[in-house]
Amino acid sequence: MSKEHEIIELKEKIAYYERIIKTISTPIIPSIVPKTILIPIAGYMFRERFENIQTKTLQYIGEHKEIEHAVFDFTGVNVEDVEAFDYNELAMSISSLNSSLRLMGIRPIYVGFNPRFIREIVHASIQVDIETYKSFREALNKLLVESNNFIGMK
Repeated sequence: MSKEHEIIELKEKIAYYERIIKTISTPIIPSIVPKTILIPIAGYMFRERFENIQTKTLQYIGEHKEIEHAVFDFTGVNVEDVEAFDYNELAMSISSLNSSLRLMGIRPIYVGFNPRFIREIVHASIQVDIETYKSFREALNKLLVESNNFIGMK
């Protein structure tokens, strides 16, 4: 096998694995709470990955018109996973995602931010208007209570 042919095959493999990573890096899971999806986020954060999360989420919601709530769970993101991604930029990306979802009529909810992320956002005096909860369970309980109250009102 020639070197050129081997390089082409390796490039094709890299492109194939990049597509796989992109696909599995943003799972979207229907919740037990009606009209709610969970987007667990774990591991290394960087601009392209966050853009992929936003794009995939917006596409999913566009295809599933019944969705009313999107819960983003950052529990799996460690301090080291965000260090290469500027906290200001991450806060702005979250704010942009939040605005996009609200324009679509979706209630975005964020859970599991680590204390350092919160400290960095506060320290940078970045105004981020988002709904947050300590854990996924707490957010789901809130949504369940609200949906039960709504059902009781009918």
